Amino acid sequence: MEEVRLSPLRQTSVKSTLSGRSTPRGSPRVHSGRTPRREGRGGGAVQWFRSSRLVYWLLLITLWTYLGFYVQSRWAHDNENKVEFLRFGGKLRKDVLHVEKHVEKSNGTGGVVANETSDALVSITGKDDAAASKRTDVSLSKKDDGASRRSLSSRQKKKKPGRASRSKMSKEVETKALDDEQDPELPMTNATYGKLLGPFGSLEDRVLEWSPHRRSGTCDRKSDFKRLVWSRRFVLVFHELSMTGAPISMMELASELLSCGATVNAVVLSRRGGLMQELNRRRIKVVEDKGEVSFKTAMKADLVIAGSAVCTSWIDQYMNHHPAGGSQIAWWIMENRREYFDRAKPVLDRVKMLIFLSESQSKQWLTWCEEESIKLRSQPVIVPLSVNDELAFVAGIPSSLNTPTLTPEKMKEKRQTLRESVRAELGLTDADMLVMSLSSINPPKGQLHLLESVALALAEREQEGQRSLKGVTKKEKVSLLSKHRLRGSARQMQSVSHTLDNGVIKEKQELKVLLGSVGSKSNKVGYVKEMLSFLSSNRNLSKSVIWTPATTRVASLYSAADVYVTNSQGVGETFGRVTIEAMAYGLAVVGTDAGGTKEMVRHNVTGLLHSMGRSGNKELARNLLFLLRNPDKRLQFGVQGRKKVEEMYMKQHMYKRFVDVLVKCMRP
Repeated sequence: MEEVRLSPLRQTSVKSTLSGRSTPRGSPRVHSGRTPRREGRGGGAVQWFRSSRLVYWLLLITLWTYLGFYVQSRWAHDNENKVEFLRFGGKLRKDVLHVEKHVEKSNGTGGVVANETSDALVSITGKDDAAASKRTDVSLSKKDDGASRRSLSSRQKKKKPGRASRSKMSKEVETKALDDEQDPELPMTNATYGKLLGPFGSLEDRVLEWSPHRRSGTCDRKSDFKRLVWSRRFVLVFHELSMTGAPISMMELASELLSCGATVNAVVLSRRGGLMQELNRRRIKVVEDKGEVSFKTAMKADLVIAGSAVCTSWIDQYMNHHPAGGSQIAWWIMENRREYFDRAKPVLDRVKMLIFLSESQSKQWLTWCEEESIKLRSQPVIVPLSVNDELAFVAGIPSSLNTPTLTPEKMKEKRQTLRESVRAELGLTDADMLVMSLSSINPPKGQLHLLESVALALAEREQEGQRSLKGVTKKEKVSLLSKHRLRGSARQMQSVSHTLDNGVIKEKQELKVLLGSVGSKSNKVGYVKEMLSFLSSNRNLSKSVIWTPATTRVASLYSAADVYVTNSQGVGETFGRVTIEAMAYGLAVVGTDAGGTKEMVRHNVTGLLHSMGRSGNKELARNLLFLLRNPDKRLQFGVQGRKKVEEMYMKQHMYKRFVDVLVKCMRP
């Protein structure tokens, strides 16, 4: 007879593992044909595990915690699916709606029109420029993001809002888009605009067969910088997101910290500009709040780096919230005007360290501090900016992005092809000299002085052309024109495309000017109007001016140019990152003899310098004419400038200086 044993468990219905049937309540379990279960402590533990609800709750809590961390990790690092998180609760945030609105208005290629192109100088006048206006779209998002946008659009189609809600939504989007819009009196069509061309990001990708969107991490794994930032926490404070020097430099610093294993959070004080999509693409996490939440995030950081004198208000509030917070703040000030000093002086003596870009800026700020009796906590450190790896790579300078198939020599060949392609788009000949100036359009940058100087240079060129025709008889002029198959009068000939030199007609060297950045929200409307008014009174000058939108894809522009002008006024340019970028591309640089420019540009060696203000316009005009007449000298200046950049202003030089900042700021 088989042994019968009563189950010690509570008399409940138990499912048999053999037959799948339930044993009647209260009946003994019969172990027929099975090995009898051994008695011992193990059996009791299993029975306790089955009967205890505490274990189940612990498992449930563990699972819930894991899911929470998983969702948080996806939100922080998975940019592709971030739109799905923004739909939490069935609602979309306003900024996502704003982006989606622009997607619907795009030209059908999936590109997103950047907000800044809706500002000044966004329209082209004349029917002949209609094709050019189609190229004003500025896109900072990956083409791969199209899938996520299509997913968002499909979800919106499933649940279409009513007419009233759609109207309300549209008004909210329009209100957000117009928060920072230019002066409504700014004419959106004007015959003096000339041509608005670019950006040329897609052309870059096609010619270079490489895209910065597909780049890998650029951290030097053997550097002291990597060793110091590994596993550290940093908070970077952006004063805005415009496509100007300070925000772009801070964005690249954040990227470098991330690639070297640091944790980075960005606090953005103003969303002006078009860099938010680029921050998302680079997986730089932005703290949504610039108050309480940002303060708590900063308190947990090893170092807070503020990227502009405009960050004064946030720094002051943070130190009031956290009195010891000044000891963890390194303030990287990139401005060099008195109004910025006056804004920053209440907290200059409370932060751990000040960082400047040039010797001249450091001396100027220390002089102001002495005048105001401000005693700093430590000696300032100078950290000049550098040419980033992407631009160095296209310029043919060895960088971390080179591969066996994309060597510096190969990239030099591709850059020459890029130059020819872009100049063809701009309508330039090989003989034309393209003078470029890329910056926000406002009085301290001196674009109006540049236009006045170019007008003087063109007037001088016209007089030269008239003098060259003196002494030539009418019969000889007609003979030369017919010989070279030219139409029109001799005056039209010398003013348009050809010139007469010792009885020989040759292709005339034209002086062209490329100005950017159209659509930047740092542009000053009144100043733009003043420039347009000046162009209206100088029609011939207007024909020589080309405009280009604000963009981070500038390698194509540097490749196409011959001369770069840094015409900053006041105390001069703080440093001028565009100056060293132009030098890296072998451009001759013409700049004002003030500020950080004279530290980078050596007169008659890497470029030419001139005085500031209208008194310097004639000097600038003479310098431009000298370079126009002497292309060999342009090349010589470019070679020397590129050599200086490779010796002093590459990424490794900048981060080597940052090591000193990190050591001094993060020590106990």
